[in-house]
Amino acid sequence: MAKLSIKGLIESALSFGRTLDSDYPPLQQFFVVMEHCLKHGLKVRKSFLSYNKTIWGPLELVEKLYPEAEEIAASVRDLPGLKTPLGRARAWLRLALMQKKMADYLRCLIIQRDLLSEFYEYHALMMEEEGAVIVGLLVGLNVIDANLCVKGEDLDSQVGVIDFSVYLKSDDDIGGKERNVQIAAILDQKNYVEELNRQLNSTVSSLHARVDSLEKSNTKLIEELAIAKNNIIKLQEENHQLRSENTLILMKTQHHLEAAKVDVEAELQTYKHSRQGLDEMYMEARRQLREEAQLRQDMENELVVQVSMKHEIELAMKLLEKDIHEKQDTLIGLRQQLDEVKAINVEMYQKLQVSEDAMKEKNEIISRLEDKTNQINATMKQLEQRLQQAEKAQVEAEAEDEKLKQEYVNKSESLQNEFFQKEKQLLQLETDLKIEKEWRQTLEDDLQKEKETVAHLRTETQEIVTLKKEFLKLQEKNKQLKSICEDQEAALQELASKLSESKLKIEDIKEANKALQGQVWLKDKEATHCKLCEKEFSLSKRKHHCRNCGEIFCNACSDNELPLPSSPKPVRVCDSCHAILIQRCSSNVP
Repeated sequence: MAKLSIKGLIESALSFGRTLDSDYPPLQQFFVVMEHCLKHGLKVRKSFLSYNKTIWGPLELVEKLYPEAEEIAASVRDLPGLKTPLGRARAWLRLALMQKKMADYLRCLIIQRDLLSEFYEYHALMMEEEGAVIVGLLVGLNVIDANLCVKGEDLDSQVGVIDFSVYLKSDDDIGGKERNVQIAAILDQKNYVEELNRQLNSTVSSLHARVDSLEKSNTKLIEELAIAKNNIIKLQEENHQLRSENTLILMKTQHHLEAAKVDVEAELQTYKHSRQGLDEMYMEARRQLREEAQLRQDMENELVVQVSMKHEIELAMKLLEKDIHEKQDTLIGLRQQLDEVKAINVEMYQKLQVSEDAMKEKNEIISRLEDKTNQINATMKQLEQRLQQAEKAQVEAEAEDEKLKQEYVNKSESLQNEFFQKEKQLLQLETDLKIEKEWRQTLEDDLQKEKETVAHLRTETQEIVTLKKEFLKLQEKNKQLKSICEDQEAALQELASKLSESKLKIEDIKEANKALQGQVWLKDKEATHCKLCEKEFSLSKRKHHCRNCGEIFCNACSDNELPLPSSPKPVRVCDSCHAILIQRCSSNVP
């Protein structure tokens, strides 16, 4: 039913040919069908007195999702005659149709399914795909112009009943198709002309803005020129002052340089004489230092040799101690063996008393053992002799070590005394050298001061030269600024002339549009010959249609071209009304 009502409303509105009122029956049926579509699957909400089932809740959400709908919602709430939510919803639908934005508002509502689920059941029409289809059909209603009076109507108590007899086919509908086609073509022309007027208004406003910006930039450039001229005058005055100061500074510097040259030559001669004596003193002190350093190096080498001898003696003492310890360990082992032998002898003597039969064998064993004991005793005596020799050698080594220590101490004391004497001599020489260096430093400082004064004078002369160069650069910049200013003034004059020409052309086009608003395009079948040259159209001679007067020309006759700021290429213009020509296809739609 929504499809049928939207289709019937569009067809009847096109045949009606003017703006629709609230009393128009197909429009009333459309609002009834839309109300039923929005009520389908609506959840019942409990209130204090009764159950409430209204479509104003989801429609009120649109102003949060679409900011442009705030104006409609505010005007609906401010209407004095509306008391129920259903009446507000009906008024909202009528205002949305008049704004030609009903499809946009409902599309924003359908996209937010999670918000719609608070008001509709899952099987509702607005929650299914059919809701998106209805929103697509509502886009076609933007062709209709409606003028509805919402303020005086009683929208709260209206009864919504669908009249099905309106949507049944009749014989008159078949005959009215041709008329509907003509009306559609006229409406297309009307929409095209409206779009053209919008574009022309936008170009005029952009041109006005450009003229204002150019005027502002021109005033700024004039102000900058005046400031630049004032700066040039000031710079010329400063240049004259600098030149006079430059001549005075040059005279002073020449006098100072001549006096400084005489003083420097005299000081250089005195410095050369003093430097020869100082060089001789310095060479002698250097030779003495080298001799003292050589002596000190020899003493240090002897000390290193003595220290290495001491280390070797200590190593030998450590080795002797190790040998003594090893020999003591062997003596302890032999004594233990002797104790064991004595124990064996006791056991053997007991066995001799117990077993007299094995006396002979035991005697032999005892004799062998006695031989062994004699050998052990001999080895013990030899070891004791070696021990005594080692102790004597240790005592002799200790005595030698003490002697070497005493000799080393005596030598080190004598070397230290000599070293102290040499150091005293070095200190005296260093003090002499310091005095000579200080005297020499004072002379060098005086020389440095003179050099600094000379350098300062040179830098001043260089600064004067740089000031001259900067003044020349400023003169060149002034010339460049003058030339740029002249070029900009010429460009502004050219722009002003072009803008005046374009304004005159736009006014001519507007007058031609006003004069030719009521004319209708010719049909493509009727236009067979060009209006100017009266030759028949073909593939080489294409049709070009005027936007306003409806005349058709060939591409050879429509050579008038006009540059537009909105299009990159120049467009063809009608010879009679100066409107833009377009190339037509085989259908009636341009």
